[in-house]
Amino acid sequence: MKRIILSLALVIAGIFAASAQKFALVDMEYILKNVPSYEMANEQLNQLSQRWQKEVEAVGKEAENMYQSYLSDKVFLTEDQAKKREEEIVAKEKEATELRYKYFGPEGELYKKRQSLLKPVQDDVYNAIKKVAEERGYQAIFDRASSSDIIYASPRIDVSNEVLAKLGYSK
Repeated sequence: MKRIILSLALVIAGIFAASAQKFALVDMEYILKNVPSYEMANEQLNQLSQRWQKEVEAVGKEAENMYQSYLSDKVFLTEDQAKKREEEIVAKEKEATELRYKYFGPEGELYKKRQSLLKPVQDDVYNAIKKVAEERGYQAIFDRASSSDIIYASPRIDVSNEVLAKLGYSK
């Protein structure tokens, strides 16, 4: 009997504790779209990415052209010439792969550039969210843009515009 009463008391205490917590939502996509420095950084990254992609594709196309030329000339080449051309083709394909990794790899140039351009903006947004949470007494603020688990949320608990105001971009 004591166990039942104790369990019931714990459940009731948990319900009251959970109802006392305050939480809110933000829409990070909405916030970041309204921060001009983020949009400019994204555009700069897109242009850089396209330029690097063209460079990688050019080297890959050069390797493909070398291979097609090799196939058409293969019957006229000596064994040593064929081997040399094959090595040149393999070297060019390797160059294209290394270039792709250099620019787009996990620690590549694009990643480093993204960190240097976007991280300061994301840090500012995080700090603004933190200020709003501290001022309004929220224990948690969830990102509705990245959470597919949120089916419906009242617009009253969305503090995205307050975060934008903290960043100096009133809506």
